[in-house]
This record gives sequence, C-alpha cells and structure tokens, in this order.
Amino acid sequence: MVYTPRSTRHGALLVGTVAVLGLLTACGNGKDVQSNPPVTASGTAAPATDASKSPASATSGTSAAASTPTRSSASSAPAATASPGGGKTTAAAGSRCHTSELGASVGRNDPGAGQENFPLVLTNKSARTCTLRGYPGAAFVDGSGTQLGPDPRREPGSPVTVTLKPGQSAWAGLTFSNPEISGAKTGAPASLLLTPPDELDHLTVAWSGGPVPVSGNSSSVSLSVLAPGTGP
Repeated sequence: MVYTPRSTRHGALLVGTVAVLGLLTACGNGKDVQSNPPVTASGTAAPATDASKSPASATSGTSAAASTPTRSSASSAPAATASPGGGKTTAAAGSRCHTSELGASVGRNDPGAGQENFPLVLTNKSARTCTLRGYPGAAFVDGSGTQLGPDPRREPGSPVTVTLKPGQSAWAGLTFSNPEISGAKTGAPASLLLTPPDELDHLTVAWSGGPVPVSGNSSSVSLSVLAPGTGP
C-alpha cells in the first residue's frame, strides 16, 4: 500500500468538492438559460406609428365613417317639373274650354272640285284663357232633332293644343261631296250640333248650307282637326 500524506488527501478532497459545486452551479445556470431564451425577430422592422393613435381608435374611426351614410342634397331636394314645351301651366290658363264658355258658328262655304267645304268655328266668349285640342263632334239634325246621316268621319291629322284668349277662335273643316254630282241621297238639316273636344254638351247652330248627303254613294262627311283662327 502506498502511503499518502493527510494534507494531500485533504487538498484533493477540497478540490473535488469545489469541482462538484462548480458543476452543479453550471448546470443550474444552463437550465435558466434554456427556460428564458432571448426573443429575436427576423425580417424588416415595421414603420413607426403615432403613439397618440392606437389601432383600436383608427379602426373605430373607419367603421364610423363607413357606417354613417352621406346625405345627398340632390335626393333631399324636390324635383323640378315643367309642362311640355317648357311653358308654365296654371289652372286658369291651361284648362280645357268648356261648352258654356264657347260660341259656335258655321263659316262661308268654299267649294272646289265637286267638294263643299265649311269651316266650323268655336270662339272663346269667356273672360279667361282656355284651350282646345283635337276634333269637335258634329251631327246634322232636322227640325225635330232627329239626326240625319251618320256621324262625320275624322280626316287624318295631328292634333295640336290651340290656346284661346277671350274672343279668339279655332276652326275645323267640314267637307262632303256635292250631292248633285255624287248622286247621294240627301237630307235638309235644320241645325248642326257642334260639340267641343272632350265635352258632353253641344252647341246648336242653324244650318243654311243646303242639302247634305245622308246615304248612298259618296255620302261620307269628313271633319278635320281643330286649328287656330276662323278658317283656311
């Protein structure tokens, strides 16, 4: 057996103890390092933002702007309207002439080419301005009020609105073939009943234009659309 001095053995034991303590300390420090690793981030850093505006406030502002509709001044304002032609219409000036506001007459015959042509005239006798548009109604009647022949047929035409100030007139042409030339059966009217457009009541005018065709060949009587004035 080799003899080892006591002091040497004590020194070796001290060194071993220190080494073990050092190893334990190192192991403890290593465990702490693994449990709390440093935080790192790769990539490009985000740009700096104003610290006074948080993401929540920015999102809230955007939502408010999107959820609050913008009121349109065009939709809230009443739409403007205009009558055809751009003119203003009023109840006094734009309303239809009524039968009670009109007078009726039959103008002078203007014959030609075997045709008899009479202007039928409607005159505004009221104190207001009114309008006529389209075709009047007409019928020949005898002394007892019985109609002679069919209603006149309407000639093709484009109706226009005729504005009549007090005292102004509109006329429509009444045309038929001369019975002496056509050979149509005739009647002798006592009166002509003239009804303004869109009215139910008629005006009675004494007829002095002679015989009119009521049946047979070329017995048709025609009526033109109303026009301003008292005749062609």
